[in-house]
Amino acid sequence: MKKINKKTVIAIAGPTASGKTALAVELAKILGTEVISADSRQIYKEFDIATAKPSKEEMQGIKHHMIDIVEPAEEFTVADFADKAARIIDTLLENGKIPIVAGGTGLYFRILLENYDMPRVAPDKKLREELHIIEKEQGAQALHKMLYELDPVLAQNMHPNNTVKIIRALEVCKTLGIPMSQAQQKKEPEYEVKWFGLGHLNGEDRKFLYDRADKRVEKMIDAGLEKEADTLYKKYGKINSILKTIGYQEFIDYFDGNTSYQECVEKIKQNTRRYAKRQLTWFRRNENIKWLDIQNSTTKEQVQKCLLCLQDLV
Repeated sequence: MKKINKKTVIAIAGPTASGKTALAVELAKILGTEVISADSRQIYKEFDIATAKPSKEEMQGIKHHMIDIVEPAEEFTVADFADKAARIIDTLLENGKIPIVAGGTGLYFRILLENYDMPRVAPDKKLREELHIIEKEQGAQALHKMLYELDPVLAQNMHPNNTVKIIRALEVCKTLGIPMSQAQQKKEPEYEVKWFGLGHLNGEDRKFLYDRADKRVEKMIDAGLEKEADTLYKKYGKINSILKTIGYQEFIDYFDGNTSYQECVEKIKQNTRRYAKRQLTWFRRNENIKWLDIQNSTTKEQVQKCLLCLQDLV
């Protein structure tokens, strides 16, 4: 059998507010390459402040792919992401550039770079509507219980409140008639991935990351997050992509009179910290990641450590 030629891709993973964009941009400038975003919220047009979408100034002239590619009400699956991102990777490689994939959505990394094959199952609108009704009437835990009955392996590794992923998993299980974890089989590696992570912290250092997350939320508030959430709510209503985005879902509760402004802001901070914790847990499972200290090192120092690991490429 012909040996597959593995091509190199750099992956920069980590939780929210850990400095992934800054590191990716600095590395891209040195390597003369481009960045592919692996963020399930930044794909949406108009989702700017809440998703910490990098500004033109932050991009520093480096081309970023997979940002602002989907309308808020448009269906977009993990398989869609993997297909589009893979084409960009292959184009960059053909042009002699080392692609940099940077972001915090673990499932995007898994399907694109960790050699898992995503089942090709089209969205089932009727089933999704039925599952959303169950969520509304019985809560997210009821959906998680349903998934546990169909696919206990997947359910154990999925947060009970992550209804977007749970509903998709139920959709795949019911359509294929087998657990999604069985359908997600590993395939032959397509790329040689150089993994770097930001924020692999112990319990004491985690407070440092949480403080950064809180400060990021405060900056978002100052930048006009409330107005952005209000504009999207009035334009699109309670569509799934808005309801499942931290920063919008909390403000919608505030707009509906279910919470005070201060409670809303504190809830955004709390949910952001919890999301960062889930991201850390996900990425820690990847034994190939070389972790970079974000508490005691600058972006410049992180870049130097990355370059030492990439000596055979630069």
